[in-house]
This record gives sequence, structure tokens and C-alpha cells, in this order.
Amino acid sequence: MPLIAHSDLPSFKRLQKEGETVLSKHRADHQVIRELHIGLLNMMPDAALEATERQFFRLIGRSNQIAQFYLHPFTLSSIKRGKKARSHIEQHYLDFNEIKAQGLDALIITGAHVEEADLEKAPFYEQLKEVLTWAYDNVTSTLCSCLATHAVLEFRYGQKRQAMGEKCWGVFPHQVRNKTHPLVNGVNTQFDVPHSRYNEISKVQFEQAGVQILVDSKIGAHLCVSEDLLRIVFFQGHPEYDTVSLLKEYKREVIAYLEKKFVNYPPFPDNYLCAQSKAILDEFQVKLLAGNLEIKDFPETLIRQTLGNTWRDASRQVINNWIGCVYQVTHEEIGKPFMDSVDPNDPLGLK
Repeated sequence: MPLIAHSDLPSFKRLQKEGETVLSKHRADHQVIRELHIGLLNMMPDAALEATERQFFRLIGRSNQIAQFYLHPFTLSSIKRGKKARSHIEQHYLDFNEIKAQGLDALIITGAHVEEADLEKAPFYEQLKEVLTWAYDNVTSTLCSCLATHAVLEFRYGQKRQAMGEKCWGVFPHQVRNKTHPLVNGVNTQFDVPHSRYNEISKVQFEQAGVQILVDSKIGAHLCVSEDLLRIVFFQGHPEYDTVSLLKEYKREVIAYLEKKFVNYPPFPDNYLCAQSKAILDEFQVKLLAGNLEIKDFPETLIRQTLGNTWRDASRQVINNWIGCVYQVTHEEIGKPFMDSVDPNDPLGLK
């Protein structure tokens, strides 16, 4: 929770300049501490639908042990679903009209499985655009993951994503580039982030859009913020991933190869598996292709024991910081994104 500058002690100003969250007495007196209502637009395919719910719910739930969160999942009707996923959505999800009627304080938009670079060909593109346009005017802050980031950069900033030639996936080291933004308070200057994508928005494209890069790596920008420094938060990676997420994705790609959806057997995710695990999976591949094993024999339980997680703490801290920023400026009425005294073009007062 933020410090309150209730006196003229110089340390308050010094800490604020260094990027720490320090509220003025006036702002603190007018801040309403209440529950937060956070939407989750889940665009992931059926196989990852419920796992993605749990990943983001877990991040939110572990981020702040004082605040109370109401999480509201919904999806887009233009995304084709199987029977089981449709049943889950009908029972537990709201539709977008219900979301608009009740309002949100914050919104998270997941990625989606679209390999083609041209997003306008995606069947859900227009519906996603509608949600993002509504959110910008009615929600304090929207956090976009992977494909959602690419969509916003395209239709809001005119920056189309580019194909990378081959899949970029694995766990990669990142560096904090702007140490003074509240979103990276308390985050190590270097930390890992999982990625899984065929396309990218380059650092140059983010900069041309006027979007500020907070965290990047050799494979590109990861954490960025819109020109107002809060209203849209961009992830190009997947900090929400569980320890086993990439392993499960690898297994799905093996299945896709067996179904002849891929020409080549999938490569390993970078910087994720130890030498022992790679040897086990190499042996599995040989026996699978020789017909001596089936996909049901995939050694997931054995590989799980060797996996490490080098991104969870940083991910949780960034989400905690994001929620803190929303708390500082959101209106007590859910339908209004900002307190009356907050400038929408500079909600955190950082410019």
C-alpha cells in the first residue's frame, strides 16, 4: 500500500522522484478503499481456456492480501468453441453487454492463438476492437497480453505486427529500462519472462507509437505503457504462465504434428528444459515416431519434477503495482474511470 506524505519531510519527495508510490494527503483523504471489479476477456482456445482463468486469477489473488477483488470473466461470441467450452462459458461467464452494464475498474485481455500476422483476418477482430474502444473510455486501466497488445498497436496506433519467421517461445531474461515508473516498483532490474508467439511489435514500432517501454530484452519489448502512462498496459510476453504452461504447450504441438498440422516435429522452448528433460523427450520422440509409444505416454509427470520458475515473483509484483495504481485514481462509482481531480491524460501525475 502507498505511503502518505502527511508532512513536508524531504524524504517523501525524494522517494517519489525515485519512483516510489507516495500519495499526497489530499489524494489520500479522497481515496475510497473498496473492492475492485476486474474483467477478464478470455480469448484463449478451448484447451487453455480454464487454465488461463486460473493463471490470471492466481496472479490477482496473490498480489494484494488487503484488497478484495471481484473477477468477471467473459469472452467473444465470434471465437469458435467446442461443446465443453461453450457449456463452461454459458454457466460461468458474462456477455459483453452485461459487463458494460455493471462497469469495471480494470480489465485484463488475454492473448489468443492466431499465427497469421494480419489480425484483421481474425474472426474476432471487430469485437475485440469494440471492447478495447469501450474500455479506454470507461475503465481505469486495461492490461493487454500478447495478441491483445498487437491488436491495440494496430488499430489505435497504426502499427501492424510483423511475422518473426519462426516461433519465439521459451523463457528469456529481461531488463527494466525505466526504473521510476510505479509499475516496476520493487521489481528486480533483471528477471525472466515466458514468451510464445509467431509475431511481434518491434521496439521501434512501440517508440513510433509514443508508447513507453518499461521492460525489454534481446527478443523485444515486453512491458510498456500508453502515452498517459497507465490507461493501457502492454505485455508482449506471458508473465501469467504457470511453471508447466510451456510443457503443456509443447505437448499440444506434438499432438498437432501427429495430426499433420505441422510439417516438422516441434523444437524445445528456449531456456526452459534441463539437459536431462531434453534427453527424455528426445527418447520419447524417437519411440513415438517409431510407433513404440503413443501420445498418452508423454512423460509430463517426470518432466514436471525438473522444471523451475524464474518469473513468478516479478510477475506478481508488477500486477500488485498495477492494482495499486488503479486504486489510487479510480472513481468510487464503478462506471467512472477516474476521480474528479484526476487528469485522464496524466492519471498518475508523472508527466
